Amino acid sequence: MYTIRQRIGPLLMKMQKRYGSMDYAGELTEKEIIRAERNSGVISNRVREIQMQNYIRKKEQKEQREKDLREGLQLYKNAKYEEALEKFESMLGSKPDPAEAAVASYNVACCYSKLNQLQAGLSALEDAMKAGFEDFKRIRTDPDLSNLRTAEGFEPLMKRFDESFINENAINAIKSLFGFNKK
Repeated sequence: MYTIRQRIGPLLMKMQKRYGSMDYAGELTEKEIIRAERNSGVISNRVREIQMQNYIRKKEQKEQREKDLREGLQLYKNAKYEEALEKFESMLGSKPDPAEAAVASYNVACCYSKLNQLQAGLSALEDAMKAGFEDFKRIRTDPDLSNLRTAEGFEPLMKRFDESFINENAINAIKSLFGFNKK
């Protein structure tokens, strides 16, 4: 028995030395293997192998997302909106980071606008803005979104996300109070 001091006070644990060999490792899942080896204090080659596989898998997923985005943009330029939509949706399905999700969702909104599916386009545009797409001037002027701008839900959506940080009425009131508007 050994005493391990933690924030909650002394904790007695029974420890067994395994020297990195685990006879039962073939029956366990990856998480159980990692947990068991962390508890034993020894990290074997199996854990390193699992970590390397996870790293390679994440790297391949990122490359696939980038490939889907490039192909989707090319299909969009060639006016193949439904095929481009599939590529962008595929990219969104693979859990991209927020910046990638914002760009892909914006492109999905453009595709839906070109296909004249306004509700789906507004939903995708909302997803893009929730993911961090903040180029509101582009949203208001992009010719690809011209159909969405005519939808009745467009302006309330834009007002919800594109609120100015400075209240113009308050500034004008302060200017008039201190006489800045007088010439």
